[in-house]
Amino acid sequence: MLDENLPTFYFRSSDNPLSTLLYFTQNGSEPAPEYTLQKIDPTLPQAKNKYAIAIGDAATQGVILAEVLIEPDFTQPTLSAAEIRAQNGVPPPPVPLIPDGFTIQLYNPDQQVYIRGEKSTWTGKESWEFEIPQQSFRMPSTSTLDRQQSAPGASSLTPKITFRWKRDSKFSKDMTCYMTGKSVGGRKSKDPDITIALCKNSRQQSVTIYEPNLQRVEVEDRKGLELVLLLSAEVIREIYLFPSRDSFNLNGAPPNKRKNSRPTPTSTSPQPNAFTMTSAIGNAPPAKASSPVAQQPTPPHDLEAETKRLRALAQQEEREREKRDRAEQKRIRQMLEEEEKERRRREADIERETERLRREFGMQGQDFGPRPNLPPRPSATPGPSRPTLHVQTPAPPPRPVSTGPQPRPNGGGFGTWFLGATSGPGGLPPQHYGGPQPNPQPNPQPNPQPKPGGWRRRSDEGGKIFKKKSTFF
Repeated sequence: MLDENLPTFYFRSSDNPLSTLLYFTQNGSEPAPEYTLQKIDPTLPQAKNKYAIAIGDAATQGVILAEVLIEPDFTQPTLSAAEIRAQNGVPPPPVPLIPDGFTIQLYNPDQQVYIRGEKSTWTGKESWEFEIPQQSFRMPSTSTLDRQQSAPGASSLTPKITFRWKRDSKFSKDMTCYMTGKSVGGRKSKDPDITIALCKNSRQQSVTIYEPNLQRVEVEDRKGLELVLLLSAEVIREIYLFPSRDSFNLNGAPPNKRKNSRPTPTSTSPQPNAFTMTSAIGNAPPAKASSPVAQQPTPPHDLEAETKRLRALAQQEEREREKRDRAEQKRIRQMLEEEEKERRRREADIERETERLRREFGMQGQDFGPRPNLPPRPSATPGPSRPTLHVQTPAPPPRPVSTGPQPRPNGGGFGTWFLGATSGPGGLPPQHYGGPQPNPQPNPQPNPQPKPGGWRRRSDEGGKIFKKKSTFF
């Protein structure tokens, strides 16, 4: 299900094999029977070589809302000489030709909608197009002359909305109905496709109406549009998507050579709860349900010829399927070869571009040569086999102190006022200004903090100079 809130019709079989119930659900409600699809009884002599189906209300039996009648043309199959000899000169039965389109007859108001089938020669997709007039009902009038006139939808000047069923893909049985444009007096205007309905032909057949887009559909007869969507989806599925020989009831009464003929109505009284297909069998209702095998016996030679013909058709379908499979495999193989060629072409382009850049810029700077033999780096933790080297750096001469005499931590008199440095590490005596400077010795103790009173102080390690620290900040 696309969305449980959208209006959806489910096709479910009933006790009668010729009847199908359409259950309706919306907004997650429980499905309830809404319409009934009724096919013509194949045992009737009037049903020979015909396909007839009608749709009516599930609550009101015996009332037809719309119906479809298809009478195909027949052709004589072309047989080979071996098949003709096998049939002993008996001509094969005619084969029905599936028509290009069909007509849906709507009632109250009476209106005919022609479904025209098309097949794209480029993509192979099939589509079925039909038109619904914008105005279908006459305006209320007390005039007898106005009531005798035909409905507005029958006029060629009435604007009509164009719809089209499209298959989702060539190998899919699902379809989508689009509103494609408008036609007035035979002139069509193409508009962007707008989704109207979706048909799922899987195990559970269903038709979902895409309600959000119905506001853009300017059709007066919304009920008629709904009936056309449901009935056309069923006919397309049985005749075009899943064709079968039993669809046209070829084993019924003798064929009528007169084309588009109508059988003579009989005077049999109708049964209750049954449809009366006026265009299919006149006013004659379906007879009592009887077994489909209650028919005239088929001659043995006809049965053998039919068996051979069916076997030939099966073989032909098998050959066509194998041909399609081989064509698909060939297409996939060509696609893979094209991808491989494209990959090789890209690699060749990369190689050419690399060679061009190589010729233009050369190879300088890309080959660094052999790695040089560098001496080993010293270890962070010296071992016993690697002695520690003590490098003695001579200290610079001390600068004179610009401030007054400062008290010394280890005492001193007048002769120690103008010394430029404090006592050295390890309790060494202070050095006089301008005197010889001994080489400092390594001292594991930390340096004392510079004393206030001087502009700059020089530390005893490394000759670093510290800026005077303020006593206020």
